[in-house]
Amino acid sequence: MQATARRITLPLYSQVLIAVTVGALLGAIFGQEPYLGGLRNEQLGKLGLFVVTLLKTLAVPLIFFAILDALIRTSIPLRQGGKLLVICLVNVSVAMVIGLALMNAWQPGLAWNGHVEELLHLVPGTKPSAAVLENVRAGSQSPIEYLASYIPRTITEPFSSNNIIGVVLLALGLGAILRYAQGKSGQAGGIIAVAVRVIERMYEWLVRMLGWIILAVPLAVFGVVAQVVGKSGVGVFSVLWIFLAAMLAGLAVHALLYYPLAAWLVGKKPPKVYLGQGADAIMTAVSCNSSLATVPVTLRCLERMQVSPQSSRLAACVGTNLNNDGITLYEAMAAIFLAQALGFDLPLASQVVIVLASIIAGAGVAGIPEAGLIVLPLVLSAAGLPDQVIIAAIPLIMTVDWIIARARSGVNVMSDMLVAILLDAGQANRASVPVSRE
Repeated sequence: MQATARRITLPLYSQVLIAVTVGALLGAIFGQEPYLGGLRNEQLGKLGLFVVTLLKTLAVPLIFFAILDALIRTSIPLRQGGKLLVICLVNVSVAMVIGLALMNAWQPGLAWNGHVEELLHLVPGTKPSAAVLENVRAGSQSPIEYLASYIPRTITEPFSSNNIIGVVLLALGLGAILRYAQGKSGQAGGIIAVAVRVIERMYEWLVRMLGWIILAVPLAVFGVVAQVVGKSGVGVFSVLWIFLAAMLAGLAVHALLYYPLAAWLVGKKPPKVYLGQGADAIMTAVSCNSSLATVPVTLRCLERMQVSPQSSRLAACVGTNLNNDGITLYEAMAAIFLAQALGFDLPLASQVVIVLASIIAGAGVAGIPEAGLIVLPLVLSAAGLPDQVIIAAIPLIMTVDWIIARARSGVNVMSDMLVAILLDAGQANRASVPVSRE
């Protein structure tokens, strides 16, 4: 007789919630005192930071190979591809305007002002000096110098310095060359085919490694929360709620105001159709925290909305690499929030660079689990924040990121549906021309 063992697996957000609860209890009960043979909460926190370091290390090669893989595999007709890009750019531009307006008008990061150094000292192994924080506040460059600093000097420099914009530029250039070479026949064909297979395999391996690291995220949260609560008490969570509220407010304004209005006024789908018929896809994305895993449900919802299969597939299957308004909006707002908390006066040119880094990083990791958390360190680097601040801030954010992540996935799926509706609206208008001649 063969027994079949069924593993009961909890979704990641449930694991993180349990980790936060157990870590907080452990920190509140034992504080900084030793237990279990001399184990301290501070040691658990140091172990948790290893996961953050691994995420940051894996992010750059992952984005590089993800872009190469997408360029090699994807084939889009020029006219439809151009329209898809225009719609996605308009959507993400609106998202960025909403995010920048909200962060600059409300300035929620100021609630952390004066407490940042105290919060950062709570995280083990990262003790930025007053001089480091002062350099962050005082550092400034002209817009041209700031943009020029992201142009890679050598091929390897973007990888060693975590220069996300440089990595994306290299990936786009190499991907375009490989795509061009794929269309050529001759002796080079075999070499190019081998290179394509290597890229596809490397991307698969990196995604698999990421899956292993993601499994350790609840343990990292558990360790960091135990250490932080053990050192400062449970009151530290009251400081994090302003960050959570700011991120959710930006996502809600974009998803619940702009999307329904655009679908109604341009796509001729009233909110009752867009939100009502698309509710299954939105709730599935919020539940499983993945816009890519939601694609089958998204396609069914678009079919119920009477969107053509061609537009649906183009937006939900191909365009999902670009329709990441939730990730890009979150990355930019989080970077500006932390800059405000540090008293770092970000001029408009610096905020534009943050927006650009958020857009290309979000497109680079499309469909990857916990994509927003993975690329956040790179976007924070683009904001000019030093590594000590980034490594210390990420574990604090991780305690509430599981909530924001589900909202991001819901926004990304709503973006997929809106793009399909707008693509279909354009085709419907063109199709009506020959009908009018009859």
